[in-house]
Amino acid sequence: MANVESVGAPLAVSVPASVSSVFAITRHSFLVRLTHWITTLCFLALLITGVEIVVSHPRFYWGETGNVLTTPLFKIPIPSSRALVPSGYNYVLPDQNGWSRYLHFQSAWLLLLTGLLYVLFAFFTGHLRKNLLPAKSDRSLRAFAAAFAGHLRFRRPPADEAWSYNLPQRLAYLFVIFVLFPLVIWTGLAMSPAFVSAFPFTVNLLGGQQSARTLHFFVSLALVFFLFVHVAMVFFAGFWSRTRAMITGHAATPPGS
Repeated sequence: MANVESVGAPLAVSVPASVSSVFAITRHSFLVRLTHWITTLCFLALLITGVEIVVSHPRFYWGETGNVLTTPLFKIPIPSSRALVPSGYNYVLPDQNGWSRYLHFQSAWLLLLTGLLYVLFAFFTGHLRKNLLPAKSDRSLRAFAAAFAGHLRFRRPPADEAWSYNLPQRLAYLFVIFVLFPLVIWTGLAMSPAFVSAFPFTVNLLGGQQSARTLHFFVSLALVFFLFVHVAMVFFAGFWSRTRAMITGHAATPPGS
């Protein structure tokens, strides 16, 4: 008789090495994925509510004060949601300034706490050194020029880049995390009377509350530009595979394949 495996003995299942390597190695840690999606939701809320706030007074000034009687530094040619704000139009938009301000501030504080959590995680786990700071081989003008030349030619990224950030990505993320986000938070807080009364130097360094509002607008535009480029590059590299990696933590292509 042929040998029969004893009842209840586990059956040996052969798993391809490529499949096992995908699920054995995590591309994005849980905290990176969590903070990424919280940041995404907060940023979308800030974008929508920020537009509503701008519509209520689409005029920008420089210095400490600015109102309808002050000559603006520039203005956005759109109708306002307030009849007293001169916009050149014979009608006003629906005023959504109330709820949009509350949601804007709540989303901003949640984004701030999420960002602090991510930065602490990046410092203390080595995520910053391993995944964000450029590698030694990339710290040269030749490597820098080659990386950006490939992006300008719209060269599709190789499969290995699903497991690591390339040089332009690392530089862009570092700029957003350590320059644009701190600036947008600083200029946002500088418009808060309660915060400014406690820390008046925060607005004085920016030149006044109206200067802070104008700078806040331009930094926000820079973040929106980053968002569009980021989403476009995700589509170019493979939208579903990159999105799946940020949801599950695993890339579709094993490293080194």
